Order: sequence, then structure tokens, then C-alpha cells
Amino acid sequence: QVQLVESGGGLVQAGGSLRLSCAASGRTFSSYSMGWFRQAPGKEREFVAAITWSSSSTYYADSVKGRFTISRDNAKNTVYLQMNSLKPEDTAAYYCNFLRGWPQYAFDAWGQGTLVTVSS
Repeated sequence: QVQLVESGGGLVQAGGSLRLSCAASGRTFSSYSMGWFRQAPGKEREFVAAITWSSSSTYYADSVKGRFTISRDNAKNTVYLQMNSLKPEDTAAYYCNFLRGWPQYAFDAWGQGTLVTVSS
């Protein structure tokens, strides 16, 4: 079955950086585009960033463009999210997923997520 294990979250001050990792299994990782999503308290889950299977294309939500960078290592079945210049409004649980449609249509199974808290 699909397993998605996110890690790397934590508490950081505004302006700081974090790097999230997601180990994915249960599908042929190198055949799928991957995405990062986030859910803030009391809000719906939203799209953050996506990357094609070959890393040839990436796509970002306007709110993170220029600050976040998505990347992947197909040899390690892992996708990453480098987050710089963090803002308090980036506080959320972050999730990765395989994409069934480009750029922000994920499958239904989700991992436990990793919590990012940005203090002002």
C-alpha cells in the first residue's frame, strides 16, 4: 500500500529556513509527479508545490513562489521542500503525495504530515 512519511518540520523564527523530506513508497516513485500540500489550523488543505517525475518542471503556489524549492531524488524515493524566508502564515502541517493530475491533483491517501511553526 502507499506510504508517505514526511519529516523535517519544527519551530523556526520568521525569516528562517527548513528543509522537509518525504519518503514515498507503494507506487513506482520515478513514474509519478509529486506534490507538497499544507493545512493550517481551521483551514482546508492547499497546494504548495509540484515536480514532474524527471524534475524537468516545477510549479508553485503564488504564496510560496521565490521562497520555496521542490526537488526529488528518484534513487531514494524521496521528495524535498526547501523553505526559505519563512513567514508566520506558513505555519501548517505539510504533506506530500503522488499526483494523479498536474499540477495539484493528489491521490486520496495521505501520510501523517510534518508540522511547521513559524514564530513572529
